[in-house]
Amino acid sequence: ASGARLATTAVNQLHRSGGRYALCTMCIGVGQGIAVILERV
Repeated sequence: ASGARLATTAVNQLHRSGGRYALCTMCIGVGQGIAVILERV
């Protein structure tokens, strides 16, 4: 659920600021992680 909240917050901020890209990163633990780049089109 925290990943969905993070992505939703990033998308909302893109719309508010008029930005083009947002980068979301999360730590999974034990040296692992995940990242996603969102683009407003």
